Amino acid sequence: MFPEKLTDSRAFEIAQALLGGFNRHYRLFRATSAAAKQRFEAADWAGQQRAQAQRIEFYDKRVDEAVQLLEERFQAGTLPMELWQQVKLHYIGLLTNHHQPELAETFFNSVCTRILHHSYFHNDFIFVRPAVSTEYIENEEPAAAPTYRAYYPAKDTLHATLLRVITNFQLDAEFEDLPRDIDCVLRALQRELGDFRWRPNFQIQVLSSLFYRNKGAYVIGKIINGFTETPFALPVLHKARGVLCIDAALFGEDDLLMLFSFARAYFMVDMEVPSAYVQFLRTLMPRKPRSELYSALGLQKQGKNLFYRDFLYHLRHSSDSFRIAPGIKGLVMLVFDLPSFPFVFKVIKDFFPAQKENTTRESIQGKYLLVKTHDRVGRMADTLEYSNVAFPRHRFDEELLKELRQFCPSLLEERGEDLVIRHLYIERRMQPLNLYLQEASPAQLEQAVIEYGHAIKDLVAANIFPGDMLWKNFGVTRHGKVVFYDYDEIEYLSDCNFRKLPEPRNEEEELSGEVWYAVGPRDVFPETFGPFLLGHPGVREVFMRHHADLLDPAFWQQHQARIVAGHLHDIFPYEAHKRFQALPRPQPSRAEGAASDAVRHDFSVH
Repeated sequence: MFPEKLTDSRAFEIAQALLGGFNRHYRLFRATSAAAKQRFEAADWAGQQRAQAQRIEFYDKRVDEAVQLLEERFQAGTLPMELWQQVKLHYIGLLTNHHQPELAETFFNSVCTRILHHSYFHNDFIFVRPAVSTEYIENEEPAAAPTYRAYYPAKDTLHATLLRVITNFQLDAEFEDLPRDIDCVLRALQRELGDFRWRPNFQIQVLSSLFYRNKGAYVIGKIINGFTETPFALPVLHKARGVLCIDAALFGEDDLLMLFSFARAYFMVDMEVPSAYVQFLRTLMPRKPRSELYSALGLQKQGKNLFYRDFLYHLRHSSDSFRIAPGIKGLVMLVFDLPSFPFVFKVIKDFFPAQKENTTRESIQGKYLLVKTHDRVGRMADTLEYSNVAFPRHRFDEELLKELRQFCPSLLEERGEDLVIRHLYIERRMQPLNLYLQEASPAQLEQAVIEYGHAIKDLVAANIFPGDMLWKNFGVTRHGKVVFYDYDEIEYLSDCNFRKLPEPRNEEEELSGEVWYAVGPRDVFPETFGPFLLGHPGVREVFMRHHADLLDPAFWQQHQARIVAGHLHDIFPYEAHKRFQALPRPQPSRAEGAASDAVRHDFSVH
């Protein structure tokens, strides 16, 4: 119940301090995102990646500052609960006409849950449900850019209109030949739309900020022709330093879903009204949850908040039980899922087997943070990290409860009807690659093995050595893409020492079943990958035909040298045939759907 009167003057001061902390956060967040334009123009790729990683840390730093301020000025931890109810009401009032109310509500939650006891985590004290609508928010300042620009070309002015779309972004770098690139876009558009009737209200809507990530800048918009809407994205790249080109034309929801994949780094976008950007993007990708769109825009804390609301809603409207996730059990993580919910929950175990004797909880959390702040190149799943998550205990099957109590007792708190897990990660559920291969047809098997090799090579290009390369640590997405998701052994490629196996010096060494040569903590012997990966003859044949170089130390050493020299590889979030200029190597086509005449293979050992 809310208080009938706002009687305590401290409540308004606390609400003001909280909103001030959020406003500072978003001002810094937006300034860093806006500066992506200058970094792109200058081809400052190292600076762009640094900024992408550092921006992720902004939110927690501002939350820490706000908690410290409230403790020092108001002794926040000792205040009565009636006061916190008043703080929330004042805060809601301050969000009237605010341009980022949903983000400010999430910031309020982050600060208050650091101060309040868990028993107060409900809608009287924090924003379990949003209190301020984000519909139709616009920046109405005279000089402000709208969320999107609308263009109304006639049939004979489409080329000129697309030229204007690009030049309106005012990039401080020259295009090599922009009219030529627009011709390529129009040819791609013709292939996409074919013969169509030009409606009187034909228009092109384009978001006002470019979307920056790594070495690319993306124009995002849609073509509206009567009742038909066609989403599109135009990647702009540096062909040479200071010389730009449009690299491809992407059309349709599927292409944009790949661009906004959960396995890619977050974009940098200059937004005054984030909810308006998300609303526009939802018209392009209606299957993409709002939580994932906020995360893709770099607002991952808002994404986490919305995801958790969606999860609670799903729990209320489902009745199945949490279970141990299908697949081979992990050595350091206990993984469970809810069959009706497309995500998995990962909890770090309290103890590890002998082969993981140097592993600690802190080191595993460090690996997951590394992935969060690194370029995931479409090959590493994003993770959502949560603390003190309350689950309804009756929804857990007995086998899962037994394993949680056995392997993770320090992270469990059984409170009434709830089971509270003090720390966990949540990831998109994929079919484990080893299970996929068991049911794969020969064509699917070949495609998956090729994709697996390309996944390893993309990780290598991003300076990541996955450590444990077994099939079970990779998953297959619905697009047939192979993605890595087990991070407890990853290392920077540049920190590893890739070695060739020493030649045995005598018969005793040759016949020895033990390792007879010295091995350092970062030593890697690629020639030893084969016995663990290639036990099945069909897999071996495909792997050796396409990716035999992964067993050669020279492959790893050459990439290592390029990374140390400062080279940043191009890894494109779209297929090679969509590029106006071909990639050096073709990407594989999407995996086929499940075949009725599936051939079963035994991958259960690894």
